[in-house]
Amino acid sequence: MEGMHAGLQVHLEGGLTTVAHAWSIKRKDGVVLGFTDHDHEIKFDGITFRADTGLSALSLAQSTGLSVDNTEALGALSDLSIREDEIEQGRFDDAEVEAWLLNWKDVSQRWLQFRGTIGELRRADSGFQAELRGLTEALNRPLGRVYQRPCTAVLGDQSCQVDLSAPGYAIELTIQDVSQARIFCWDYFDGFEPSWFARGRLEVLTGPASGLWGMVKQDRFEGSKRVIELWEPIRSALAVGTRVRLTAGCDKRSETCRQKFSNLLNFQGFPDVPSEDWMLAVPKSTGANTGGSRR
Repeated sequence: MEGMHAGLQVHLEGGLTTVAHAWSIKRKDGVVLGFTDHDHEIKFDGITFRADTGLSALSLAQSTGLSVDNTEALGALSDLSIREDEIEQGRFDDAEVEAWLLNWKDVSQRWLQFRGTIGELRRADSGFQAELRGLTEALNRPLGRVYQRPCTAVLGDQSCQVDLSAPGYAIELTIQDVSQARIFCWDYFDGFEPSWFARGRLEVLTGPASGLWGMVKQDRFEGSKRVIELWEPIRSALAVGTRVRLTAGCDKRSETCRQKFSNLLNFQGFPDVPSEDWMLAVPKSTGANTGGSRR
């Protein structure tokens, strides 16, 4: 088979085999987990593949050409490996997955069968069921520009080019008061207009929720207090004193791009596209019908 280690090929053709499967999961926060269906742990490439996790995979559905490969992994929730709270927090979203077939007596004899990412995660009785998406999954996403008035870029990305590390676009604070894991209150912080952080991000920098973030729904004053409300709660414990970063938001309008970020040259929308009302317009009964400006 293509890409298979020559020694493993000879071993498989010998009849009596000592093979096992191994999987590694590399999360975006840098955590690496290893699993195997062998009855003892296996080590290679600096990863320990644990045997007591109960993780198993359905048969790999792989194909040639550009069609999308996919499979599924089943496993039991464990305090030592895959925890329910980390799944709820999205720690495993888009994590990189690699799966090998190997000779457990000589782990240098191994074949990388699958490489991809974790897609949808679902509960399955007392465990979980994870969709594994192959590298060709990226071919399924739509590409191209959308002709619309609002900007299609994400604030700070390659198309937008706004430097969010520049002064005035972000601030780091420690939590003074938090309720429902989504409403944060501060006595006072200066230098930012009301609604400056609306549609922006609140990212947790320390504590158990480090790395998690939420989209800001409202940024308002209630008396002397500054209130930041998220659309959804942070899915982890938050305590007073936890450090967070607030990043400015953008409502995707050309006026905001020009006045708030001085970035109109990189605006990715089409603010002069006629509205639907223009398509329904009829000739006027008075005045000149020359086809000129309606403003």
